[in-house]
Amino acid sequence: MTTAISTRNPQLDAVLRQGRCIFAAAIIALGIETIVCARNVSHALGAQYSVIPVIPWLPAIPWVAYLFGAIWVMCGGGFLFVRTRRPAALIFGGLFFVVTLVLDVPKNVADIGNMSLRTGVFEPFSLACLAWLLPGASEIPTWLERTSRYLLALSLIIFGVDHFLALGFIATLIPSWIPLHVFWVAFFGVAFVASGLSIGLNILRRWGAAGIGLMFGIWVFTLHLPRVLGIYRIPGASHNPNEWSSLFIAIALWGGLWALADNSAQ
Repeated sequence: MTTAISTRNPQLDAVLRQGRCIFAAAIIALGIETIVCARNVSHALGAQYSVIPVIPWLPAIPWVAYLFGAIWVMCGGGFLFVRTRRPAALIFGGLFFVVTLVLDVPKNVADIGNMSLRTGVFEPFSLACLAWLLPGASEIPTWLERTSRYLLALSLIIFGVDHFLALGFIATLIPSWIPLHVFWVAFFGVAFVASGLSIGLNILRRWGAAGIGLMFGIWVFTLHLPRVLGIYRIPGASHNPNEWSSLFIAIALWGGLWALADNSAQ
């Protein structure tokens, strides 16, 4: 008689289990930011806005942004509870994916070499996929689990390739106190590609998702949070929605990838 040996680590499991809460908090924050930006747009009637400056970039119609912002907040709350996690995942993932597909993909197709537009497509695609995967493979259709995993893997690989295409520019975004800027950009580019292959091919998926999630967690505290708090200095914080969006997206990717790792058997 043989006994199966578990490869799960209780301490690591306890850490990764926090991913759902981290992801939920980031989605709630994105929803609140969307509502705040919609309010600002509605008060700035003389300004020429075409979109709400929060990913996914909704049309600058305040009631539309209020509606979707409220949905993001409710879905974020739904991620926190087992009973509501699956419907919240399906609603959020579906809406995020469709909005990005309809509004952002055509812009990127028209300017296929624009890395900023490409990022604006694959970041929300990644969030939609992580939301769909959040309840666990047994809670969603097999086709959706596989499609989400493959699209997430493709997104990570594209992020990695873009790190090499914009090596010099991305190096300028690293704080001066961190040495070897170009090395770290290349290192994280490789990490993106490796984790994408790990998740897509289902090889050491748990470790690939946990590792790249940790990378985003490190970026939250070393790159994004200082940029948000450093422009006007504490107690004043950045009024630039792009900086806040980047922070919340990094937090969501951190938490979502850890949740994926926690759900993975490998």
